[in-house]
Amino acid sequence: MEARYTFGGDEHLFVECSEEMSLEAFFKSLSMSRGVREAGIKGVTEICPANASMQVKFNPDIIKPNDILAEVKAIETAAEKTEPVIDTRIVEIPVFYNDPWTHETLMRFRERHQDPNATDLEYAARINNFASVDAFIAAHSESPWFVSMVGFVSGLPFMYQMVERQRQIEVPKYLRPRTDTPKLTVGYGGCFSCIYSVRGAGGYQMFGITPMPIFDPTQTTTYLRDFMVFFNPGDIVKFKPIDRAAYDQAVADVEAGRFTPPISKVRFDLLEFQSDIGGYNLKLEGMLNGN
Repeated sequence: MEARYTFGGDEHLFVECSEEMSLEAFFKSLSMSRGVREAGIKGVTEICPANASMQVKFNPDIIKPNDILAEVKAIETAAEKTEPVIDTRIVEIPVFYNDPWTHETLMRFRERHQDPNATDLEYAARINNFASVDAFIAAHSESPWFVSMVGFVSGLPFMYQMVERQRQIEVPKYLRPRTDTPKLTVGYGGCFSCIYSVRGAGGYQMFGITPMPIFDPTQTTTYLRDFMVFFNPGDIVKFKPIDRAAYDQAVADVEAGRFTPPISKVRFDLLEFQSDIGGYNLKLEGMLNGN
């Protein structure tokens, strides 16, 4: 999996590890990003990792484009020899699926959707061959998700489903983007799930909403006092379906400063995961539950 290098203007080097998303491509991108950061290359001003790529911003008055290209290519060679293991964390995110707020929003924008006569959940269940919405929700929440990128808007995580490729859910984005999406909507586009960190425009299918803030520029939310953004690339997410009563309670707990998401530190080994995906996911969930 050889990377493709291109320059963006005079100050950016774009590195595409793969044309398609995979955990292998993500790990290479993450390893290269860390390699560039640890190398302390003079003239590098910013490193931006993405799902299966990365971008390096540099000052051309300090380092020439061909020199930064040579430095990063050398780091790619070293990264290919790095074991795909990271120390990370698994976190449980409560989700109120089929909630009234995203439902009201999606109904306002049916003319922009592939199927104006169905909800987003109904459409997603049908095109992925699930017998019911409940079966689709079970598939969305039963396996963990890997945070492969944080960005686009502040604090928004892109999450890749940790299942065999043939079991991965795929749902296209809206035909035309909406002008409104409720804050903390759990969305879906292509092969990625996401959580909208703020209210705004969007084109991902809307499946539910979480009561758990993931971005707080005021840093008054109890678990966001050290840093305003909750997620990091490499985090592992386990969705937990909840009902309206549990949602309302969680919202009240957040406001009162009592809410803390369940989190456990884990060491993720890509090769072990690939050798037994189902068993490894159960092992991760056991760590989250303290087993």
